[in-house]
Amino acid sequence: MKLANQSTVAGFVLLGLSDQPKLEKMFFMLILLMYLVILLGNGVLILVTVSDYRLHTPMYFFLGNLSFLDICYTTSSVPLVLDGFLTPRKTISFSACAIQMFLSFAMGATECVLLGMMAFDRYVAICNPLRYPVVMRKAVYVPMAVSSWLAGGTNSLVQISLAVQLPFCGDNVINHFTCEVLAVLKLACADISINVVSMGVANVIFLGVPVLFIFVSYIFILTTILRIPSVEGRKKAFSTCSAHLTVVVIFYGTILFMYGKPKSKDPLGADKQDVSDKLISLFYGVLTPMLNPIIYSLRNKDVKVTVKNLVNQKCFPK
Repeated sequence: MKLANQSTVAGFVLLGLSDQPKLEKMFFMLILLMYLVILLGNGVLILVTVSDYRLHTPMYFFLGNLSFLDICYTTSSVPLVLDGFLTPRKTISFSACAIQMFLSFAMGATECVLLGMMAFDRYVAICNPLRYPVVMRKAVYVPMAVSSWLAGGTNSLVQISLAVQLPFCGDNVINHFTCEVLAVLKLACADISINVVSMGVANVIFLGVPVLFIFVSYIFILTTILRIPSVEGRKKAFSTCSAHLTVVVIFYGTILFMYGKPKSKDPLGADKQDVSDKLISLFYGVLTPMLNPIIYSLRNKDVKVTVKNLVNQKCFPK
């Protein structure tokens, strides 16, 4: 990504919660704790899916990718946020800001596509179980995961390339914890219509299409489950996709809450809402990655058994 010559801003100031010092100390400890849980939980899931040959299946391969993605996504922003809590009016260079935007945008888009791929895996497993070994063979599910990463990275490269070519010649204060792309675009002293249209198209492709695909997949999945005659059979079938469905609801539900909630029309409440919006965006970035390994561990017998075996091997070797 080449930075435009007309940009006169050498860096940006991240406002964060610099006007709320008491909140900064409290949220520093909270976000740090959540980040450590993310690293530990997702790290354990990756270790489990790699170490146990019984978990070398498409579902756990996608789960390992999701865990690695969550670690990358939070690492691209959380250390910057924590540093900002300790450094009033944290400054960041233009190039570092562009790299951080690229990584965060890429990980977010990749997760949307990956959740769609995981929905397809569950659809084939439940609706076409006899064909599952053929349809979801290694030559298929590995390229599916790779394409998720490539699609997310390509989209991010396009969006951030368009953003860094804009001239930034005025205010350089970003009213956010990180270099959030929409907050950065507001500082450009040029027409951002192309950026807005490009991001709108990307949102349709990387948010709308996966949501529609997941929705249709689960209609077929639920229809198939309801046709199973025994109650035990229905429970067993639903248990194989309940964790993924829970993650999808939390992931997209948080997005809808963030962008769908009404804006305050009261000028006196604008500052409070501004702080609220920033905090919601911050917790969105850490809440889902923190909950993912917990959900998959609690709802998955194989994962719990493997974790228990690993703990026994390390703590109580024979």
